Parts: sequence; C-alpha cells; structure tokens
Amino acid sequence: MVYCPLLTQHFTGELAINTPTSTILTTKDHDLDFSPLHASMQAYIDKDLLACASTIVMRGTDILDYTTFGVMDKETGAPLTHDAIYRMYSNTKLVTSVALMMLYEDGKFCLDDELAKYMPEFANPRVLLADATSADDVEAAASPILIKHILSHSAGFSYGFIEPDSVVDRAYGSGGLNVLGDFSIDLEEFCHRVSQLPLAYHPGTSWRYSVATDVCARLVEVLSGQRFDHFLAQRIFTPLAMVDTDFWVPPEKADRFITMYAPKDPFDPTKPGMTKVDDPRTGQYNSQRALLMGGGGLVSTMSDYMTFIRMIVNEGEWQGARILKPETLKLMRTNQLAEGVGVAFPMWAMPGTVFGLGFALRNTLQSHDPAGAQDEYHWGGMAGTHSWMAPTAGITGMCSTQRMPGFWHPFSHEFKALAYQIAG
Repeated sequence: MVYCPLLTQHFTGELAINTPTSTILTTKDHDLDFSPLHASMQAYIDKDLLACASTIVMRGTDILDYTTFGVMDKETGAPLTHDAIYRMYSNTKLVTSVALMMLYEDGKFCLDDELAKYMPEFANPRVLLADATSADDVEAAASPILIKHILSHSAGFSYGFIEPDSVVDRAYGSGGLNVLGDFSIDLEEFCHRVSQLPLAYHPGTSWRYSVATDVCARLVEVLSGQRFDHFLAQRIFTPLAMVDTDFWVPPEKADRFITMYAPKDPFDPTKPGMTKVDDPRTGQYNSQRALLMGGGGLVSTMSDYMTFIRMIVNEGEWQGARILKPETLKLMRTNQLAEGVGVAFPMWAMPGTVFGLGFALRNTLQSHDPAGAQDEYHWGGMAGTHSWMAPTAGITGMCSTQRMPGFWHPFSHEFKALAYQIAG
C-alpha cells in the first residue's frame, strides 16, 4: 500500500468535534516537528497492521498535535474522521475509578472499609489453595476484601479469559461469567456470580487483572442509589460535555462508529492482514445492553475522552466543572500494592509498574525509558486505546485504534517513544 495523504488528517487551529454543543479541540502553536511520529503511525496503516489510528499529544492541557490515519472501514475506504466513535474497553476503568472516588469525596465510604459492608455477598471470601486443581480446593481468606483492593486489582478476582486454562478462569466460565460475550445480566447479578467464585489469592497480597472495576461500578450503584450509566451521565459526562460517551451507539451515530478488526495471526503483531470482528451497525454495541461494564463497556470519541483526560491533568477540573479534588487525584496516583508486588500479565511484561486507585504507575524506570517517564500514570483498552499522563515531562498522550487485541501493541509503544522524543 502506498502513502495516502487523504487518509492522514492533521488538525490545527480550532476544530469543532461531534456536535455544535460538544467540546472544541484547539491545537497550540509550536515549532515542534511531529512528522516522524506521523510517518511511524502511517507505516502501520500501509503495512496492513492497523486499519486506522488517531493520536493526540498534549503539553499541560494544550494540544500540540492531533492526527488521524487510515479508514473507518476497509471495505468502504472512508477516511477516519475526527468525530469517530471507538470501543474504549478498559479505558472505561479510569472513568469508573473516578466515579467511585467522587463518592469517596462525598463521604460514602473509606478506602479501608470492607467491601462486604456495602455488598454483603462478598463476606467470607474463599481463596484457592496454592496447589488447587479445582474450584473446590479452597481455604478461608486471611483477610476481607477492602474497597482499596477493588480499585487496585488486588482483591483476588480474575477475568475468566486471560489464562483460560487456569483453575480460577475455568471457574469463571463454569460460574456463568463471560465478559467478552454475555451482556444479558445486570451489574447486581454479575457481582453476585463473582461473589460465589474463589479468589486467586488472599486479598491485598498480589495483583491480577480482573473484574474488580466492574465490582466498583456496582458499588457506585449501591452507594449512589442510581443506575451506573445514569450516575456517569449526571456527574461526569454532562458536566464535561462528553456528548458521545455511552454504553451503546444509537442508530443516528452508527455512521461514525469504526469497524473493528482482528489480526489474522493474533500471536504475531507484525504479520499483515485483518478480519472484521465487530460491525458498526449490527454489532455488540448497536443496542442497549443490560450489563453496564465498569471495566470495559464504554464507547467514546477522541474529543470526549481527551476532555476527561484534560480534567485529570488539570487536577480534577475542566472548563468550570469540578469532578475531583486535587488531593483525591494525588491519592489515586499512590501505590496501593503490597511491598514487592507489581503489575504483571502472563503475556506482557510491565516492569517497574505498580498500581494506584485506578491507574497503573511507573515507579521505577527501565534502561530504555526516558527520564520524563518517572511517575507516569496510564491505562488502556483491549482494542488499542491507550492514554498516559507524564507529570515529570509535562506531557500527555493518547493513541487509539480498533484492533482486537490491540492493548500493548507495538504501535502504542512507538507512539509513546516518539511523543517523549519530540515533546518531552
């Protein structure tokens, strides 16, 4: 494939996004050269590794660069638009964590409160034995699950698909939990089913990526008395004018919804070729679903999500809307894991990374890391939406695509390295 300038759009000046009432993105004048970053992202499109990509780099809360690459849909060839809607998957977790911490500020709970105080089904948890061969090989938990544990993935929950052959993930499947394909139950029933399953480890003693943030979403419902999506709309999305962020895509917005693709070889991120796996008009998100997944259910636009990120970077306030206090965000950026425990996936190495209250935290730089990456906090979504904030360097980045799987893909690492090199 040859380079196609029509499919690479660089935005400068004021850019109205989404609707007449939505946020306006304004790029800041500067003398930085982002062309190496643009060429790098375009190469992933040209090599048929990604169908699309969109990137934003900020300094402070000023947008330095915003560029789109590729197409909305490979069959039609329609260029990726600035108001395109993305499946955010685990970028939802940052929103859910902020929502729960708003209730913390409201005095609804303390971080060291037992989860069972508000959700009694989680009383008396059971933990798999170290040599367990079935979900029945359990012992009583040495300590209760605390609310800080569900905000930091240290409660002992699992996900049911990351290690499908493990005892705990097999238990999730047999226990009626399929987070990738079954959205027919609500959060209350979802959490009831989770509560009946064994923990992978004693609460607070390790880290495991999990449904913990979905439990956070249900806790928001319990504490607020509102359905989770209603709470988000009232307390976050409406104040921040995030007009395209929701748990589904209504028919009138379907033409802005990006087709999602999967690689022909999911184990080789450098092998060309993609297959459509979710249609923008007849797919998973085109009707309202019962399960409002706090861990991965939202759709959003670059404009909407960067408004949310700007609020975080701006210490909890954006354009007159105060969402969190600065001291609450500082607390969210403090490590909540036990001594010696770090973030680890079976298939991805994340050395030097711990976890706060909703954010992964870079607490120890590796040899290849720029100095400005110290204390970076971040997270991303499974289809390739990744945002990171670097207070030491004073920059923020977001890169997005719709590739399943796309989390921790080389394109996001290359984007980050070039963003630091150019603007850090």
